[in-house]
Amino acid sequence: MLAADMNWMEMAVRAAQDDRCVLPIGSTEQHAYLSLCTDSILAGRVAEEAAALSGVPVFPVLPYGMVPGFAAYPGTVSLRMATYAAVLEDILESLYRGGFRRILVVNGHGGNTPVGTVFAEWLGRRTDARVKLHDWWRAPRTLEKVRETDPEASHASWMENFPWTRLPGRPQPDGVKPRAALERMARVDPLTRREILGDGNFHGRYGRPDAEMLAIWEVAVAETRAAIEQDWD
Repeated sequence: MLAADMNWMEMAVRAAQDDRCVLPIGSTEQHAYLSLCTDSILAGRVAEEAAALSGVPVFPVLPYGMVPGFAAYPGTVSLRMATYAAVLEDILESLYRGGFRRILVVNGHGGNTPVGTVFAEWLGRRTDARVKLHDWWRAPRTLEKVRETDPEASHASWMENFPWTRLPGRPQPDGVKPRAALERMARVDPLTRREILGDGNFHGRYGRPDAEMLAIWEVAVAETRAAIEQDWD
């Protein structure tokens, strides 16, 4: 159930009955021809669909993350690590005060992954709580399905090209982009990185058939649902 569809009294009852909740986190950054909010759209949607059967509350997506490498692309919004860590700690504290003790963080952006350390530190202070960080796109079964479909999967390529991340009326290239100089990109400034990367796709096809994408999505939702329901101890 979406937090947006609940009032505070209903949330209090829910937390007393079941102390699980889901927090999706994403990013606002360049995704080539796809939406700037691709990571947030995907994290929020997979969390919502995965929690639908259980009624576990899904809080609004945190739409900003850590994206310093794409700072030269207009529309990209990046938080400093200290800022992001503080925001997440405040959110965890708020959820804890609301009665939630088992928090699944569904992450849609690779640059956010270092926050696992923030969660570990917070759990050292809140020893009766549990936090799980679920990178939905590279969870084991989902990643296996992606690689089975096409091993050339990367940022802003076909693997993020779902019907709900495309922008209507914006044509995309029909073909395969050669692999960018990723090793060089890792050690240069954002403007040089943009010059190397061009449109934003790291490598691979820009799109694949919807039937293939929906098959991947089905696995991702099921794996996220399992993360909500299992392995809290």
